[in-house]
Amino acid sequence: MKWFLLFLVTLGIGLAKASSNYNHYRLPTALRPQKYDLSILTRLENPKDLRFSGSVRIVIKALQNTKNITLHSRDLAIDESQITLRQLSGERNSDNCVNSTEVNPTHDFYILNTCQELLAGHAYELNLIFSAKLNRQLEGYYRSSYLDPEANETRWISITQFEPASARLAFPCFDEPGYKAPFVITLGYHKKFTGLSNMPAKETKPHEYLTEYIWTEFQESLPMPTYLVAYSVNDFSHKPSTLPNGPVFRTWARPNAIDQCDYAAEFGPKVLQYYEQLFGIRFPLPKVDQIAVPDFNAGAMENWGLVTYRETALLYSDAVSSLEDKQHLSNVVAHELAHQWFGNLVTMKWWTDLWLNEGFATYVASLGVENIHSEWRSMQLESLSNLLTIFRKDSLESSHPISRPIEMVSQVFESFDAISYEKGSSVLRMMHLFLGEESFRSGLKSYLERYAYKNAEQDNLWESLTQDAHKNGALPKNFDIKTIMDSWTLQTGYPVITVTRDYTTRTANLSQERYLLNTDISRVHRGGCWWVPLSYTTQQEKDFNNTFPKAWMECSQSGESLPTTIQDLPDPNHWVIFNNQLSSPYKVNYDAQNWKLLIETLNSEQFQSIHVVNRAQLVDDVLYFAWTGEQDYEIALRVINYLQGERQLLPWRSAFDHLTHLGRIIRPTPNFQFFKRFIKKLIAPIYEDMNGINDTYTSIQKQDDILLKTTVATWACSYHVSDCVAQALAYFRNWRSEANPDEKNPVPIDVRSPVYCAAIKHGSDGDWEFLYERYLKSNVASEKLTIMDALACSREVWLLQRSLEMVFDPRADVRKHDSAWAFQSVAYNEVGFLLAKKYFMDNVDTIYKFYYPLSKTMSRLLPPLYEQVSNRREYNEFKDFVASSQESLKGMDQAIQQTLEIMLTNVQWKERNYHSFTGAIKQILKVPVRQ
Repeated sequence: MKWFLLFLVTLGIGLAKASSNYNHYRLPTALRPQKYDLSILTRLENPKDLRFSGSVRIVIKALQNTKNITLHSRDLAIDESQITLRQLSGERNSDNCVNSTEVNPTHDFYILNTCQELLAGHAYELNLIFSAKLNRQLEGYYRSSYLDPEANETRWISITQFEPASARLAFPCFDEPGYKAPFVITLGYHKKFTGLSNMPAKETKPHEYLTEYIWTEFQESLPMPTYLVAYSVNDFSHKPSTLPNGPVFRTWARPNAIDQCDYAAEFGPKVLQYYEQLFGIRFPLPKVDQIAVPDFNAGAMENWGLVTYRETALLYSDAVSSLEDKQHLSNVVAHELAHQWFGNLVTMKWWTDLWLNEGFATYVASLGVENIHSEWRSMQLESLSNLLTIFRKDSLESSHPISRPIEMVSQVFESFDAISYEKGSSVLRMMHLFLGEESFRSGLKSYLERYAYKNAEQDNLWESLTQDAHKNGALPKNFDIKTIMDSWTLQTGYPVITVTRDYTTRTANLSQERYLLNTDISRVHRGGCWWVPLSYTTQQEKDFNNTFPKAWMECSQSGESLPTTIQDLPDPNHWVIFNNQLSSPYKVNYDAQNWKLLIETLNSEQFQSIHVVNRAQLVDDVLYFAWTGEQDYEIALRVINYLQGERQLLPWRSAFDHLTHLGRIIRPTPNFQFFKRFIKKLIAPIYEDMNGINDTYTSIQKQDDILLKTTVATWACSYHVSDCVAQALAYFRNWRSEANPDEKNPVPIDVRSPVYCAAIKHGSDGDWEFLYERYLKSNVASEKLTIMDALACSREVWLLQRSLEMVFDPRADVRKHDSAWAFQSVAYNEVGFLLAKKYFMDNVDTIYKFYYPLSKTMSRLLPPLYEQVSNRREYNEFKDFVASSQESLKGMDQAIQQTLEIMLTNVQWKERNYHSFTGAIKQILKVPVRQ
């Protein structure tokens, strides 16, 4: 993030100004806020000058004697002539004053030097008056808008987004998670609007001098950090939910989308009640508002009592939203409401333990969705998806530990990634499975009760869980959670466990080392040791449901892996599989004989005797080992060849994750023709079995089969399997012939994405314009994304270039928070890739300014670039580009490092494996070898 524009703006006269000598990244510890009284007046009448003004009264307790007050403030105009400071306690209950101020723009510090020393043990009241524009940057206190279709007018609203460090953009405050305090918030606004905040409204009265304006004071909040403070002025409608004996629950949206709130209004209260039962702690606030914001950069935000969402994450329409949209919404709502306990009730002391918030909310959300929609079998899918994500991200040398030191705000932004969320969730799931239900739940309850309304760190959680695990006999007395879990949270990466069987003695020796994609890194540097719970089963037992560890891989005090031998394994003709249901985030490689036995079972009618999650595991593991050279592609392709008979989603999801990546590297090569034939061979049987893309959804019994059919249809149309393209074009023609295509759409909802894409890819300019018109007229955010994706399937360079130009044009019809999605859609297209890469490199300065100051958002443009660069020339070209564009890539150090590493691993694969991979495909296809 660029810091040179972050100087505090100040008004008033009479105070000396200086640059600060204090340059530590954390606030001094001499003072603690006890309470905030915050008043904000928001003016929304003049679209050319949307602004707010406010005052804050902070009661501060001095823990040590000090001569200054250090706060956070950024881009606020503070009227220094009106600053007041007085002592509230002790004999000298009198005025103090501020004689000078200093700023530290690097850390956003605003430092007030006091006339008299603040004395330890005494309380003080500081009053500040400030103002600023409602910004356009989707952080702090900012503006959003929507089009009122009846009046054909733009309507403006205001909304907050403060996590991790943007409350300082809205009011001067102690903007760190450890400084919790109660808030009394009062909002001033025109009476035609509604004011919302964390707590219910307490009192409304007329404004003193602005006619038609009112003040609404809200009830005092529970102690909370500044990043959870939220408020909004809007003209939205709401849908109430019935929650017997529970808090008031309301779901808000713009008036012309209120009919899309039904599902979220029904699901939200259910999941809230589930968490109350799970944690054994009632939700502590009197109300919950959830609101769909038209412009919102994050997916959603867990503000206590006022949860904010992108429209795609809260609104659902039966008429156009897919099952995948519904599941996404459920996961996001469940995630944010889980935060009401993990993050809001108990808050991390510092951003180092952000993962305690995000990992827990991700994992607990999957429990919530599974509890309410067991028919989706989403727990398995969510767990596998998390693991597929981290197996790729965390196999990079440039990855980072789950719990990582944070010394700059820009590093906090970088921590909102797959390691905090998906890996955090995966290690918590592992712990849940090795501890068992009783110890896991009672340990969590102890932790939440002990640290309610306070701050905690991961060691506090380990302590609570260890006590309950020992008490319940779930963990040997000589084991403790801290030792086990620190090996997963304080260490980068994950292990690959090599199982070498001795078929004579029926034993196996196990060894571990870090798994890395970069094959240039020598084995010497693949160290590390993880405490690994070992669950396993055999061909005779097939007891995949027992995820409790039968043994452990342990580490010595010096961090070395202790030798592990497993006894009493089956005879030489039976396989063994480790990591039942992928209960822990590690990979397993076997000796050649065990792989041979597994391949025999997979390619027989007995393949379903292996649990579906472990079938997905075997596909994922063997394709990784082939990528890095630990296995031959001949073996890997014999494993995935079995998919011709597979009819469950998870193994296909696992295979498609790899085949997508491989396909993008092979695509520009002459051997792509054989890859396409191989894909057709794999997919044709299941495509025919599922009746192609015909509308058979009502007859499908299992919900995950709907997702499978959608996924297969996408691949079938991309690779011209059977009648997929012809059927897609027929559906699209029928839609185009409708008299009112915005009201009536004959394309089955769950295959609209592949149908639209095929129609645009093989259609005319008129087809593109027709679909673009539907995009402009759609009132459903998830439908707009589906259409945006499909418009980028065109093979016309001029249409793709037109799409790129629209992405970063503030006057175009792509919302800023959708810009990365729109760019990715073009860049993943085989024709669009080079256009998008060139556009990014030519316009990096403009794109940086477009996203500034949320430069992390810019990193979302990188995946389609790094996934498709696979030759040294392009890799070196991008390296040179990075070196010459440092100013425009500020705040993206981690993303750039990972981008270059992934490009390098693609180059390595192409140079090492291209011929062996395509040779193995030709062998399976029985392509004659030229003499």
